[in-house]
Amino acid sequence: MRNPIGNFLDTVVELFYPSNCVGCGHPQDFGTFLCNDCKATSPRIQAPFCRCCSRPFDGVIAGEFCCPNCEDRKPAFDCVVSNYQAKGVLRDLIHRFKYGRQYHLRRVLVEYLVEATQDPRIQAGPVHYLVPVPLHPTRLRERGFNQADALAETLSKRTRVPVLRCVERQRYTNTQTRFDRVERMQNLRDAFALRKNNNVRGKHLVLLDDVLTTGSTLHECALVLRAAGAESVRAITAARG
Repeated sequence: MRNPIGNFLDTVVELFYPSNCVGCGHPQDFGTFLCNDCKATSPRIQAPFCRCCSRPFDGVIAGEFCCPNCEDRKPAFDCVVSNYQAKGVLRDLIHRFKYGRQYHLRRVLVEYLVEATQDPRIQAGPVHYLVPVPLHPTRLRERGFNQADALAETLSKRTRVPVLRCVERQRYTNTQTRFDRVERMQNLRDAFALRKNNNVRGKHLVLLDDVLTTGSTLHECALVLRAAGAESVRAITAARG
């Protein structure tokens, strides 16, 4: 977890460090964190794409559609909005934030989440709470902070939608990086649970994570929320793998 000293040091750096692009390091106008050239290295997901998981497709497809994975599995979430592919500088920023403990990069990554909240799929209904995907306590101690939680807190300040930490990771799982879709689903089965004394019945929730790969993690979290009576469960991520 972040401590007050760490937050203070981040604030000092952000106030006094020169305005350079966090991707290439070149000088920028005050308040510009990522230059246009670096932004362009991460392709924006354009139609046609799956309305459920935002998976992009080549070719021409008229109207809304669901990809074969979503039709086959029927995910527990209503949709996941990811506007950019996890490539180029964006992929590097997420890696530096998540594993390099460059906590200040949350301010850059949250811009991608702000854009995701403007998608018609998110705007279609009310949002009562942002729900960050949790880490197991062991993983949290290893990493020092939960990247999804940090992004949710930052996004909450921008959108004024409160954060609800109502899901816990009750079983330690192996890293998902090298697993395929089926292995990811098996690895995460029964890994999440609703925290005690949390009531989400009738609520409209938005799950939040840094990257969407197969959607298995978001699916398992959404299953927990659905079982607890959530009215709707949508999701947003900064990028899609």
